[in-house]
Amino acid sequence: MRAVTLVFAVALTAAAATCARAQQGDPLPPGDGHDIVAVACSQCHALGTIAKIRDGAAGWRRHVNNMVLRGAQLTKPEIDTVVAYLALHLGPGMNLPPTKPAALPDGPGKDLVATRCAVCHDLERVVAIKRGKKAWPAIIADMVERGAPATAEDAKVITDYLDAHFGN
Repeated sequence: MRAVTLVFAVALTAAAATCARAQQGDPLPPGDGHDIVAVACSQCHALGTIAKIRDGAAGWRRHVNNMVLRGAQLTKPEIDTVVAYLALHLGPGMNLPPTKPAALPDGPGKDLVATRCAVCHDLERVVAIKRGKKAWPAIIADMVERGAPATAEDAKVITDYLDAHFGN
């Protein structure tokens, strides 16, 4: 009976993944773990939302563990598979969607923001959101921890630039 239940669960998972891909044009890249992500994540999120995120393995693990705490139905081996899939296919700089051009103000750090932040983010996101001056250091430190390609010196210059131009 247990084997029949397992076969049914696998078939249901595959059918749900096919349905999710058909409904949304499947923005996720193919790979080991794709179907688990498509089924588990699409219970609450549009797959396009997930496909826009870029994070390192540590950041993806935080996201996935947070979602499991909120009710995502994943086993420990599935969590590991999902994190590996997301980090490989949606890690910093991987499979970036087309970006909208965004004008950054001139100043020291502009080139670092344009090259380092754009590895994971559409720069429109950077210019559209004002943050408190005390928020930028923590945000940049978090991005570096998640895999942003920046040295400690780069992070300081980026923080100063964003604080000067996009802090309130």
